[in-house]
Amino acid sequence: MDLPVDEWKSYLLQKWASLPTSVQVTISTAETLRDIFLHSSSLLQPEDELFLKRLSKGYLVGKDSDAPLFYREEGNKKFQEKDYTGAAVLYSKGVSHSRPNTEDMSLCHANRSAALFHLGQYETCLKDINRAQTHGYPERLQPKIMLRKAECLVALGRLQEASQTISDLERNFTATPALADVLPQTLQRNLHRLKMKMQEKDSLTESFPAALAKTLEDAALREENEQLSNASSSIGLCVDPLKGRCLVATKDILPGELLVQEDAFVSVLNPGELPPPHHGLDSKWDTRVTNGDLYCHRCLKHTLATVPCDGCSYAKYCSQECLQQAWELYHRTECPLGGLLLTLGVFCHIALRLTLLVGFEDVRKIITKLCDKISNKDICLPESNNQVKTLNYGLGESEKNGNIVETPIPGCDINGKYENNYNAVFNLLPHTENHSPEHKFLCALCVSALCRQLEAASLQAIPTERIVNSSQLKAAVTPELCPDVTIWGVAMLRHMLQLQCNAQAMTTIQHTGPKGSIVTDSRQVRLATGIFPVISLLNHSCSPNTSVSFISTVATIRASQRIRKGQEILHCYGPHKSRMGVAERQQKLRSQYFFDCACPACQTEAHRMAAGPRWEAFCCNSCGAPMQDLQQQVRVAQKLLRDGELERAVQRLSGCQRDAESFLWAEHAVVGEIADGLARACAALGDWQKSATHLQRSLYVVEVRHGPSSVEMGHELFKLAQIFFNGFAVPEALSTIQKAEEVLSLHCGPWDDEIQELQKMKSCLLDLPPTPVGPAL
Repeated sequence: MDLPVDEWKSYLLQKWASLPTSVQVTISTAETLRDIFLHSSSLLQPEDELFLKRLSKGYLVGKDSDAPLFYREEGNKKFQEKDYTGAAVLYSKGVSHSRPNTEDMSLCHANRSAALFHLGQYETCLKDINRAQTHGYPERLQPKIMLRKAECLVALGRLQEASQTISDLERNFTATPALADVLPQTLQRNLHRLKMKMQEKDSLTESFPAALAKTLEDAALREENEQLSNASSSIGLCVDPLKGRCLVATKDILPGELLVQEDAFVSVLNPGELPPPHHGLDSKWDTRVTNGDLYCHRCLKHTLATVPCDGCSYAKYCSQECLQQAWELYHRTECPLGGLLLTLGVFCHIALRLTLLVGFEDVRKIITKLCDKISNKDICLPESNNQVKTLNYGLGESEKNGNIVETPIPGCDINGKYENNYNAVFNLLPHTENHSPEHKFLCALCVSALCRQLEAASLQAIPTERIVNSSQLKAAVTPELCPDVTIWGVAMLRHMLQLQCNAQAMTTIQHTGPKGSIVTDSRQVRLATGIFPVISLLNHSCSPNTSVSFISTVATIRASQRIRKGQEILHCYGPHKSRMGVAERQQKLRSQYFFDCACPACQTEAHRMAAGPRWEAFCCNSCGAPMQDLQQQVRVAQKLLRDGELERAVQRLSGCQRDAESFLWAEHAVVGEIADGLARACAALGDWQKSATHLQRSLYVVEVRHGPSSVEMGHELFKLAQIFFNGFAVPEALSTIQKAEEVLSLHCGPWDDEIQELQKMKSCLLDLPPTPVGPAL
């Protein structure tokens, strides 16, 4: 996903292996990224580009005129099954393949509006109705969507507009008697019912958007840092002789305190699980749901009513405004390259988008001026292990009055402030000397192939200036890249290498489990990849003192525990002590981030017994054999649970629980997994007391493994609160809601879905009339 698809990666690695040793040595010993790029790109042959082109064509990113009907029919099947979310996604796929101002476009929008209406998304439904009418919705079908429009307006409390819509509809009947004759009786009855409903209904306010805006305002940083943009005044930027740049507390910090709130400088939506390149009609159109179908490709907002690019079927947005901004900033260049970018991977895509956002002229200026400063040598000389010494290479320099002046810390401006800008991004270390020669070769050829495509397309629209002029276009027919495109390629190569250590996975919480389940389950999924210059200053710990959450493209860092003045602010790069053992963590950090972790968690675990933590260990050394069978039985039970076969799931999980007790510690992760499954099954059967008992057992495992204040503990407490709430155990529910809110508030902002749901449950319980004291649940 981050790197190219396996076929292209294998192809390039084979090409590397077949190169003469002398050529490999030349690339391996190149001192600058410019040399690496030029040596590698000179080896890109026409047959290589043809192979890449064949791979890229496997991704259907263009518009297919036959697809809208297919997706509309598939969506209708979901609609009949009352799977309105699934129907909306399929109708959206049809929209993405439709051309503007066609019946296909109007019908897909109209059908999607029906699904959105049933989901209670009335505002979005109204927008789709307007889109259907704009794109030429057939006159004979107008009464259906006009009635739907009136129903939405009534539901939103906009009674005057609803009355006008009904009047317009009735006038149409009068003006066109034939229309009334063919109007189904059910539709006429619905119109009459709606008019009666309007007479009874008072105004209804929709306060959520305003409340959300207020919530986001309340969550903003109170005192901005004068040295660090998007950061609290409670932290400061320092340079450590061994660690390089780092963030430290300038005062005592309390748990839950907001430390950084930063918008991504650049981000790219991760495509998710894409269908394999199609080789026949059976796999031509894919009905699976991916991130690209559910989230805006610019702002990452969740939406079931995507607005597609007019030029391709892949890029989708939450609104016309996002579509227009994306087009002007980068998508007009990316649009014809969709299949190629999916083939080359997210890192290459980010590298291109980053340079498009900045503009070629700004990229050229920073590279040219810094090259001049260091005697025409490439800016990307091998970095020293001591990051302070990178100042010798000009990495901490800024422009003032047209001259280059030194600044104390790399990435800061002439006033010593570190901001979310291209200067900060450019100064993130690419670790050129740590990457393997074959990896640098692979990245260089990916960038080179992309540059060739940009040349061939004769780029017409870049936010600032064109990459090439008419005379330079002639260079596209030769293996050598023109000087300007070389600068562009070197910049993209630098950014592609930076991303391995500086890319931030942007995640979201998605609810899982059977449809209609009263007790929700959730999992964290990677939604996008972005660059956050300020957050990139945070060093790693396997037991961090901060937590990160995301809303749209904004990342929020909060203190997850008390941090004393002078202590370093630490972030987890992925390998966490609660998720993997010390040996696995060390290996992952060394291979991806090029350092040996010496955090307290690693030092402590290194001296522990070899058996590992109890949530992974057996009661004795001879119990490994039954484990595989137990895990297989648990998987079977979970499938039964997903399929709604609740009694059989409980029977199977109960057997697993008895088996697990014979050879696993009570804190073992599988014990918790079994208890969680039993809790969900009992809740679905309406046995709230048993459900709560099982979930409290799961809660114990989560607390031992992740800690009492972990975000995992917050999610589990949320589920327990749901069980108590649905079982009418009011005191237990209120107590658990308070605990869940306290824990989740350390990691998430007040806009978090679970926190908002907890507040609704609490409000509902507090409004209940007093009831006689009786047995809980």
